[in-house]
Amino acid sequence: MKRLIPILAIAFVMAFGSVSASSYTNISMNILATTIVSPVQDDATSDGAEESIGFHQELKNRFIEGGPGFMGIVLLCLILGLAIAIERIIFLNLSTTNSKKLIDEVEGALSSGGLDAAKEVCRNTKGPIASIFYQGLDRANEDLDSAEKAVVAYGGVQMGQLEKNVSWISLFIALAPMLGFMGTVIGMIQAFDKIEEAGDMQPSLVAGGIKVALLTTVFGLIVAIILQVFYNYIIAKIDSIVNDMEDSSISLMDILVKNKK
Repeated sequence: MKRLIPILAIAFVMAFGSVSASSYTNISMNILATTIVSPVQDDATSDGAEESIGFHQELKNRFIEGGPGFMGIVLLCLILGLAIAIERIIFLNLSTTNSKKLIDEVEGALSSGGLDAAKEVCRNTKGPIASIFYQGLDRANEDLDSAEKAVVAYGGVQMGQLEKNVSWISLFIALAPMLGFMGTVIGMIQAFDKIEEAGDMQPSLVAGGIKVALLTTVFGLIVAIILQVFYNYIIAKIDSIVNDMEDSSISLMDILVKNKK
């Protein structure tokens, strides 16, 4: 949990730190220009101020228009999803090992110094492949079947560590657009309630409510798209590490068989 606190802070800044320093400068200059120019130039200055508002500011304004209810929950899905995604990406990158180099070092240590030297190499190397090698080498004195079972069993444990919390990202990917759709439906119901109360179908009466209702769907889809990109990268990274683990485990067993002979 302590490791997630700084990651949550980074994710919050990525999700809600919308306005850059240049945007604040532009907005401040527009306000100053609007104050000092003559009344004849008011329309042109206001048009320039609107054009100078960047994408981030527009996104923030739209988010505020959507209301704090559903939009706040959608934002929470984005922050938590990004926090977990960033933590997984950091963990997976740290878990990546140069397997070919490790295999060569283990084979050389096994030939020159025996099992103890090979296990020392694994202890000094980070990553799931080195941990699997250590478990196999630790049981190599018994027989090859015990070493193989240890490699397979510990490989499953390491796979579980790689996939930890990934299911939460897929939950947020599904939850964000569903919350957006729910906000849209509720907003449409409220708009029709206004029509029923007024007894007349006036576009100006319901246009604002419908616009706000649709904003929840837009932001829900944006959150889902962002998290889906991170999710696909994480899954691809896990598959790559798992394939490397399987190939390296086969190489380790071949080395142990050769050493036994």
